[in-house]
Amino acid sequence: MIKISNVYVGGWFQRTMLQLSEIYDFLRETKSQLALDEEKLAEFRKKLEIGKIDYGVAGVEYVEFTTALNIKVKIFEDGLIILNNVKVSEDTLFADIDHVTDYYENRLSPALNYLFCLGAPVPKELANIETIYPYFIVCDKIANEDMADLLSRTEKQKYFEFVNDKYDVVRGDKYYFINNKKQSFDNIERYIEEQVFIREFKGQLHRYLNIHRIIWEKIDAVKENVNVKGSDIIKFTTKLEGYAKTINLIDGRIHQMGTYIATREKIAKSDKELAEFLAISGYRYETLRDTLDYIKYLWNMTKNYVLSAQKLFNNIKQDVTNKSVDSLTIVTSMSAGASIIGLLTETAPEFTIFGVLYFFILAVIGWSSTRILGGISKHRKYEVSDVDFDKDIK
Repeated sequence: MIKISNVYVGGWFQRTMLQLSEIYDFLRETKSQLALDEEKLAEFRKKLEIGKIDYGVAGVEYVEFTTALNIKVKIFEDGLIILNNVKVSEDTLFADIDHVTDYYENRLSPALNYLFCLGAPVPKELANIETIYPYFIVCDKIANEDMADLLSRTEKQKYFEFVNDKYDVVRGDKYYFINNKKQSFDNIERYIEEQVFIREFKGQLHRYLNIHRIIWEKIDAVKENVNVKGSDIIKFTTKLEGYAKTINLIDGRIHQMGTYIATREKIAKSDKELAEFLAISGYRYETLRDTLDYIKYLWNMTKNYVLSAQKLFNNIKQDVTNKSVDSLTIVTSMSAGASIIGLLTETAPEFTIFGVLYFFILAVIGWSSTRILGGISKHRKYEVSDVDFDKDIK
């Protein structure tokens, strides 16, 4: 029988020691410095079924707590979260994986989301993305054929294999199988933490790349309207304002990421026990930095692109306004002229049925002229003049 000791799942989203302190206060005392509903906070904490809570430092500060559900949770100040199901067996492996995933998605994540629900929102393009977790299954001194069997039961393809005298790693797409030969439990966990961080960092960059593509195409779809009706201009400018808001929110998150990769790399390289890990993945820190720089440059292009589109449509909107003012001036001038002619042809003002009818006719003409000119303005097509470029492959 294959001996499986632990199943890990994890994720990462940018945070700081300030948020970690808030998490610690919530876990210990169900307390928040913000105006959050105390009953909701208590309900979220109750669902976590917390046991022992510790606050420690391992390169960065972290909070660790046990639960009554045989799950240990470790939350780091940089936002890395690692959950460890400590009661696992081969027979119930997939149920054990579901167990720790359910705790993450339906207990821990809702609690943290509510704790940090105030402030800058998460763009819906990020909030609606389905998360694919990396799962780490730690085995104890098993044979190579047993590792291969585990892989065949979860994945159809092996991405890489790493072997040394302390532990072996076989990785599929989202499953990592670690055969612990004689490595300490803490060092195995450190390896898992770095793998989760690197994978999640890369995953976020890929999501930002895809969101750039989607938003760029949406801006293109607006600008492809070579002739725009006056009545549609507000609709298009509102769309562009929404894209610009999303771009600014994501731009801020992208520019936070450089600090995290530098800190993680420094900690990993100072840990002698991670020497084997760095031998196979140390280069990835540099690759992630290069990719981050590329995404920053690409996102800056996206930001400039939406700004140019906004400027273009604002100019068209101004043009529509000017034409509307000119049309109203014509109507007003016509009305004023008719009034002056009437005054010059009458020796003295009299209240007559003809005068009332005459005034009514002038009012109808003025109102009709305004409606007609307004309708013409709405249905008039305005040319969207922009420079066309051939698209690069991004």
